[in-house]
Amino acid sequence: QVQLVESGGGLVQAGGSLRLSCAASGRTFSSKAMGWFRQAPGKEREIVAAITWNGDSTYYADSVKGRFTISRDNAKNTVHLQMNSLKPEDTAVYYCAAAPSRYIITTLYNYNYWGQGTQVTVSS
Repeated sequence: QVQLVESGGGLVQAGGSLRLSCAASGRTFSSKAMGWFRQAPGKEREIVAAITWNGDSTYYADSVKGRFTISRDNAKNTVHLQMNSLKPEDTAVYYCAAAPSRYIITTLYNYNYWGQGTQVTVSS
C-alpha cells in the first residue's frame, strides 16, 4: 500500500516557476516508478512526466520538455516536479501516481496509487 500527498501548487504568472512535491508513505515506494499527471477543466487526465524506481531514466510529454524536471529522493520517499517557464495552458490539477513497476509506464490506467491532486494556476 502506498499513500501519496501532493503539495506546492498555487497561482503563478506566466513565465514563473513552481516546484511540486509528492510525499509517499509505505516501504515499497523506492521500488516503484512514479509519474506526474495533470487534468485541466473539461479535458482528460494526461501524463506530464515519469521516472524509474532509481531515477536513472525519465519521460516527459512533448508539451513540457525543456521546461519541467522530474526527480525523486528515495531516502525521503519524495518525488518532485520542477516547473519552469510556466504557461497559461499548464493550468490544471496535478497528480502524482505510483506504478506497479520499477520502469516507466505512460498510460494512466496502469498506475494503481494516486494522490489527491494540487491545483496549479498560471495567469497570463
